[in-house]
Amino acid sequence: MPITWPACLRRYWAYGNSKVEAIYPAYFLDADGQKLNGGQRHTIRFAPGQLPPVNALWSLTLYELPSSLLYANPLNRYLVNSSNLPTLKRDADGGITLYVQHDSPGVERESNWLPAPDGPFFSVMRLYWPKKPALDGQWKAPAMQRIQ
Repeated sequence: MPITWPACLRRYWAYGNSKVEAIYPAYFLDADGQKLNGGQRHTIRFAPGQLPPVNALWSLTLYELPSSLLYANPLNRYLVNSSNLPTLKRDADGGITLYVQHDSPGVERESNWLPAPDGPFFSVMRLYWPKKPALDGQWKAPAMQRIQ
């Protein structure tokens, strides 16, 4: 006999959030189509005025592979999100660059560092209560760039 969920739970447990409630851009590959690996250095850059457009909050969370669990790291930092904005360092033009890699990008950049394992990982961005530019595709999550 199939389970019948109460109406108030059906949408959340059985189906997840609708697009107007949350959007989840995921990163499995870098901008060149290569699998993500923390042994390499990566950046995600939000140009000035191009932070995720949300009414609530946004986040970028990193997961170690193959376990798909959060990566235990020396900073105890598992995500960067909109509540971190006051502590993130801005680029000269006002944009924000996040550093996604195993080794520290240097003390002066650690506020923008999302530590990665020294191996494969993936990341998920979450946009809660996204604004129209995210819903209609005018805003796109920036690519994860590999730094040479």
